[in-house]
Amino acid sequence: MAASRGVAILVGAGDAIGAAVARRFAEGGYTVCICRRDASKSQGLVGELRAQGHDIHAFSVDARQEADVQGIFARVEKELGPIEVCLYNAGSNVNKPLLDTTEKLFFKAWELACYGGFLVGREAARVMLPRGRGTIFFTGATASVRGSKGFAAFSSAKFGLRAVAQAMARELGPKNIHVVHLLIDAGVDSEAIHQRMKAAKGIEASDIPPDSLTKTSSIAEAYWFTHQQSRDGWTHELDLRPSVEKW
Repeated sequence: MAASRGVAILVGAGDAIGAAVARRFAEGGYTVCICRRDASKSQGLVGELRAQGHDIHAFSVDARQEADVQGIFARVEKELGPIEVCLYNAGSNVNKPLLDTTEKLFFKAWELACYGGFLVGREAARVMLPRGRGTIFFTGATASVRGSKGFAAFSSAKFGLRAVAQAMARELGPKNIHVVHLLIDAGVDSEAIHQRMKAAKGIEASDIPPDSLTKTSSIAEAYWFTHQQSRDGWTHELDLRPSVEKW
C-alpha cells in the first residue's frame, strides 16, 4: 500500500454521493474515513475498497452532537493522521406543505443540514489552521438558492449552510484553507431517487433517459477537481447539473 496523502473525512456519507467521494479520494491516495449515524451500513464499501488495497475506515457519528463531532476529529487525527480533506454531506430533503410543517420537522431539517455543517466545518478548521492547509467541502442543492413550494424547512436549512460555507471561505481562504460549496441542481442518479421517481410518477429506473440525472461519480470528480486547484484559481461555489436540467 502506498503512503497516504493524508486523511479525507466524509461526514454524512451515505451510499450515493458519500460512497462515490470515498472511492475517488481512496483512488487518489487518501486514507478515507466514512462517518455516518450507523457505520455498519458502510461495511460493504469498506470491504470493497480494502480489497483494492485502499486504507478506509467507517465510524458511527451523529453530526448534530458537538461531542460526537469533536471526538471523531480528535480520534482520527490521533490514530490515522492529519485531516487534509473534509466533506459535509448530511441533509434531509423534506417536502411538506407549509401548514403540515411542524416545529419539530423544521428544527430537525435545520439541525441536520445547517447546524451539523457548522460543527463539522468548525472542527475541520480547528485541525487544519495550525498546519496552514486543507480543503473543506459542503454539499448544497437547488434549495440552497431557491425556496420552492413545500420546501420551507429544507430550503431554510440549505440556505443557512450556504451562508456558513461563504463565511468560512472568506475567513479561512487567506489562511490557505479552501472552502467549497458544491451546488447540485439536479436529481442524483441513485437508488433513493429511482424509488422516489417510481413512487411519484411510476417511472422505472430503466426508463429514465440517459444522463438526465447527475451521476454520483461526476459529483465526486467535481470535488476532486476543486481540491486540486491552485491557490491563484480557487472555486468557492460550483453548480452542477445535467445538460437537460431547466434552470
